[in-house]
Amino acid sequence: MVTFSSEGGSASQVVNRLMDMGFETNLGTHDFVYHWGKKDVSDEAVIELVDKVQSKLKGMNVMLQFATTQ
Repeated sequence: MVTFSSEGGSASQVVNRLMDMGFETNLGTHDFVYHWGKKDVSDEAVIELVDKVQSKLKGMNVMLQFATTQ
């Protein structure tokens, strides 16, 4: 889930950056979905992806919430 601030980057800027990283937009509980392309994903891989997202969105003044499912 992404929470936007009026003091940060525009929604379209945030969406474009996430889509550039391979995320897809989604309506419903989760705003964005990342498809790993494989069944077994390590904890380390998830943390690495979250680190990359944080770096990519730094300075955009958004709050992020991540959830994993199997």
